Order: sequence, then structure tokens, then C-alpha cells
Amino acid sequence: MGPTAAGKTDAAIALADSFDVELISVDSALVYRGLCIGAAQPDYPHHLIDIRDPADVYTAANFVEDTLSCIADARSRGRRAVLVGGTMMYYRSLIEGLSDMPASDPAIRAEIEAEASRAGWPEMHRELVAVDPDTASSLHPNHSQRISRALEIFRQTGTPMSHWQRAGSQERRAAICVALAPSDRATLHARIEARFDLMLKSGFVEEVKALFERGDLHADLPAIRAVGYRQIWSHLSGECSLEDARDKGIAATRQLAKRQITWLRGWSGLHWINSEAKDGQEQVKNCLRNYLEAPLS
Repeated sequence: MGPTAAGKTDAAIALADSFDVELISVDSALVYRGLCIGAAQPDYPHHLIDIRDPADVYTAANFVEDTLSCIADARSRGRRAVLVGGTMMYYRSLIEGLSDMPASDPAIRAEIEAEASRAGWPEMHRELVAVDPDTASSLHPNHSQRISRALEIFRQTGTPMSHWQRAGSQERRAAICVALAPSDRATLHARIEARFDLMLKSGFVEEVKALFERGDLHADLPAIRAVGYRQIWSHLSGECSLEDARDKGIAATRQLAKRQITWLRGWSGLHWINSEAKDGQEQVKNCLRNYLEAPLS
């Protein structure tokens, strides 16, 4: 686990090379085909990368189902799996379980999206505050996907999403959780900026342009709302200059990192490792060594 640009992938690859484990990506952008440069897709093999079209919606429930299948497959080959990535909702859903909430209703979802197109997502967020303040307090006013889902559940059932989540809690799945992050936030901010600029030099705009020119994608899809992608999409839509898109993309990535760190600070039993430490990767290996070297039961 860890914030974006903290070095999680490099540490996981070093772990896989040392212990012959299989890696499972925990990244809500990397599941989509065509999201490579802007999602920092690794060259090393990972499960759950490039498994969905960008026009699809991939949920936390999909992730849990796919991950449990990957873990079972790895064990059938006599290997363990290590999860790596920064989509904290996926981790929580896997470890703490999913509540038995109703399936999505396309008609209600379309109704909410139509209202949002007229009033804006901050106004929809204010509506959510009135009916489900617990969920609303954890969401940014422009986090359209999760605001939409929370309102959809309330309109379907009359029960707030937060109540469903509490009622559906299950026994936690056992997991050894390691967080990799720099001790100095300024260091992380500098890494984020440098990585974003490298993405631009590597063809990030051209990558988003290929998605933009497909004609069947739009800015409200989860794939296009991914950090960095939505800012470049806005530039291609004529809403801002490339320079502004760059600045907004870097700012959005820093905000994402801040949310990830805040989430991790509330995670119990977490092993924190300074990603800037010279022996950081060795510390990761030592945290997991006993588990990875033990015989499969």
C-alpha cells in the first residue's frame, strides 16, 4: 500500500524476484485497457491489468471477486500472491468485506447524472449531505461516481449507504499490510511533479487523444475520471490549455496522495516503511519474509 509515486511497484517487483510470488494490481485505472502511460503501467507481469474496456464500469465488488480468483489460481500453482497499488477502497472491500447493497439501477443512475449535468456535482453532494452525512463527509464534492452511487442507493431503498455498509460488515480477512511512503511530504510532491512531466514527455497526451477520438467515451466514465486523464481530457475538449492541464493534473495527483495517506493513517496494524530509506525494499522483504517463506497450507 501507499500513496501514488511512493515506489510501491519497484518494491513489489523486488519482492517478487526474491520470493517467486505473483503480483496483483490494486489500481482502479490500470484495470482499463489503453490507460498505460498516465497510470504508470509496470512492465513486470501483474494480475488485473488491462482487463476491462474504458467504456466499462469496474466496481470494488468486481475487484474482490477477481482478486480472490487470482489468489486461488496462484495457490493452485504452489505460489503466493502479493497485492500492490493505491486504490484504498479496493483493499478495504477485500479485507473488511462488502455490504449486501442493492444492484445498480440504470434508470435512477441516469436520472442522477442528468440532474448533475444541470446543477453540478457539488450541488448533488449537498443533497447527499442532507440524506447521508456520514458518506458525504468522506467524499470530495466533485467525486461524481461515488456521490452518484450513494444517492442511487438512498433513492432505491430509503436507507443511507453508510447504514448498509455498517450492517454488512463481515469478519476481516487476514492480511499483512505494509505501507510505503516518504517521511517528507515535500519529497513526495516533487516526485509527483517529476513523474507527471515524464508522462507528458512519454506521450501521455497522445494516449488520452486515442481514447478521446474513439467517440464512445465521455468524461463521466470512471476510466476517464482517473487522475491525470480527466485533466488531459479537459484540454482536448478545449476547456483549458495544456499548461493548465499539467498544473491541474499535478495538483490532483497531490490531492490523491494526501487522501491515500489520510486513509492509511486510520488503518490498524499497518507496517510503515520510509520509501526514501536506502534499505526500504529490504525492510519490505523482512516484513513479509516469514509469511512468504512458510509452506502453503
